[in-house]
Amino acid sequence: MEINREAEYMEKLGQGDHKSFDALFVLYHPRVKNFLLGFIKDEEEACDMAQDIFFKVWTNRESISKVASLKAYLYRMARNMVYDYFEHNLVKESYEQKLQSSSNDYSDLIEEDFYARELSILIDIAIEQMPEQRRRIFKMSRKDGLSNEEISQKLEINKRTVENHITQALADLREILKNTSLLLF
Repeated sequence: MEINREAEYMEKLGQGDHKSFDALFVLYHPRVKNFLLGFIKDEEEACDMAQDIFFKVWTNRESISKVASLKAYLYRMARNMVYDYFEHNLVKESYEQKLQSSSNDYSDLIEEDFYARELSILIDIAIEQMPEQRRRIFKMSRKDGLSNEEISQKLEINKRTVENHITQALADLREILKNTSLLLF
């Protein structure tokens, strides 16, 4: 299109002339679309983006009618739209990765909580199956937080006996947990 005719269309565009807009659209839309397509490789998306650019041209027709080169202006708009497109996609991908990661973390936490509860139940069952003296000493040590010395004084038994009971209780628990770990995990 010759420069004088484009200038005439631009002037009439600023006045709201639809025919001038249509002529500029027919001339530049395919070029802008192909420019966009070269970057984003999605024809439908490129077409939508080109439509958005020309919608902005029509919406801002009064100010755009005063630009020196519509072609340069359109390509600058298209370039900025490509930047926005890729920036938006990066943000979207980052969000999706975080969402997926937090979803996996949440699932892992639920599963870990389930296994922890199951393990706690198994330990309680194993403790209840211990001989009475061993069970009492182990509960005083682990659940009540008493030291071996305090337990020996309360039960009026030797401290070494308390240590032996706790050692044997822990060995019993290890054996039971070793056999049941295959069921849990």
